[in-house]
Amino acid sequence: MVEGIVGDGALVRVDARCRGDGAGCPGCGVVSSRVHGRYRRRLRDLAVGGRPLVIDLVVRRFRCLSEGCTVVTFAEQVPRLTRPHGRFTSGSEAMLASMGLALAGRAGVRLSAAVGLPVGRDTLLRRVRALPDPPDTVIQVLGVDDFALRRGRRYGTVLVDLASHHIVDMVAGRDGDRLAAWLSGHPEVEVICRDRAGGYGEGARAGAPHAIQVADRFHLWQNLGQAVEKALTSLQAGFVEPPTEPAPDASLPELTHPLPELKITTRLRAQYSVVQELSGQGMSKAAIAGKLGLHQATVRKLANARTVEDVLAKTLQRAHLVDDHVEYLHQRWNQGERNATQLFREIAARGYRGGELAVQRYLRRFRHGRGTAPRPGPKPPAVREVTRWIMTDPTRLSDQPTAGLARIRTRDSDIDRLARHVTTFATMMTDLHGDRLDDWIATVEADTLTAIASFARNMRRDIHAIRNGLTLPHSSGPVEGSINRLKMIKRQMFGRANLDLLRKRVILRH
Repeated sequence: MVEGIVGDGALVRVDARCRGDGAGCPGCGVVSSRVHGRYRRRLRDLAVGGRPLVIDLVVRRFRCLSEGCTVVTFAEQVPRLTRPHGRFTSGSEAMLASMGLALAGRAGVRLSAAVGLPVGRDTLLRRVRALPDPPDTVIQVLGVDDFALRRGRRYGTVLVDLASHHIVDMVAGRDGDRLAAWLSGHPEVEVICRDRAGGYGEGARAGAPHAIQVADRFHLWQNLGQAVEKALTSLQAGFVEPPTEPAPDASLPELTHPLPELKITTRLRAQYSVVQELSGQGMSKAAIAGKLGLHQATVRKLANARTVEDVLAKTLQRAHLVDDHVEYLHQRWNQGERNATQLFREIAARGYRGGELAVQRYLRRFRHGRGTAPRPGPKPPAVREVTRWIMTDPTRLSDQPTAGLARIRTRDSDIDRLARHVTTFATMMTDLHGDRLDDWIATVEADTLTAIASFARNMRRDIHAIRNGLTLPHSSGPVEGSINRLKMIKRQMFGRANLDLLRKRVILRH
């Protein structure tokens, strides 16, 4: 019963008293009417008019009349208002839990103060941790993937119901044993979508041997793209278009001596010849590196290259600030301008941000014979750019990349075969023709393209899951979306949340 309402400064206080004939004992349930005493409880409730509301409630303590009950005295509770030892009403408890679930600690504290229910961040986080888990549902198609709690150190596994696209659970670690333990408690799972990690495959076989495993198409396409990029790295010589010779100018002297070869080019040719000779004699790459005083990565690059031109193409095509002004420099050189300082000033006015020394070094190659310089061909595309051209649907490429890829494929038969392998795989993946997988693997393994052949051989280790991924319509796309949302929630808590708090915020935010 409300006895009065008082505006106490910034607060609104409601004075109330409990009335009734008695209350039920929480231990035995027997109703007692014997009053042992009274005391006051101050309960925080939802704000009124933006002002915090406090209920000053007088409650009674009763003595239990049952002789066998372990409870001696107990306090009465008001339904939908109080709970034992609670300092907030049921409505304010629900409000705080919602704020903590949506905004976590610091942001939730700011919002709670704005709505007239100021609390500390620990209070909000306790409310979130106390929330019950959602009821269990029947999961037939399960998505599994890992996420980083602390990159490089601690990881977890997220489990997604692909029918509802909701995260159903999160477990610590990303090994197969934890996945197997979770699956043993969910025998209704029929399909498991996962990436190509071996741990999840073993865990799925151990925990749900009856379930169908499906390798995700996104990860397959991503792995293929990495193999294509690796293959193109050794085929960069095919990216370069031959330079065109300028028309002869009778007013300029003819070139009397050939242009000298760069020192790095001479050194690479010599190193390539020696490495290939020693490798042909059966020496290991580590032994060759020790004998020649080279890094093992350099020896590996020289030993794996088809020709020395592949090595030169990869080394000499490094991007430089002068590259964007090469055509202008060649044009002015052929017009008779030989002053490097003047040419530096001209390209600086055109946006060049480098130094004069780089311009002098570039022009030094044309000073022998003081003849005209060959007109440079277009700047070759980067490896990743050509990879993007090959991995993109041709109908979505603009005219310039389409023409560039066509010229490259015409010049280099290896790149042409690589692009055809990718197109065949893309058609198989898009149209869900998993029955063609074995033929595709056999064709690629017989090719001389080492990187993509290695990718095809590795597919045999998980051939059944990959074939299911290229046949069944299931995909791990919702899992990737859920992980993006999970990362947003983790960063909202500055990445310092424990797994239990992160799990509550993720699985309860639908």
